Amino acid sequence: MLSQPTVAEAIERIYGSLQADNADLDLHIATLKAALAHEGVKEAVFDPARLAQNNRPGRKLMQAYFRQRGVKVTFSGA
Repeated sequence: MLSQPTVAEAIERIYGSLQADNADLDLHIATLKAALAHEGVKEAVFDPARLAQNNRPGRKLMQAYFRQRGVKVTFSGA
């Protein structure tokens, strides 16, 4: 049986995807959503310094995109 990725692992995969022109982003969001549910966590926390678009519009777009897929995103230090 494959182990469930942790929230932290799923977030790392999303950082990688964002750096790679959003390759497989929806897949990684689905993995993150499952990991959040598995760990009983309500939201994913991202470090804005690691985002490709670290500005207010970029963060808002990311939050909206993830929210449409059932994942609440917040940013550390925001």
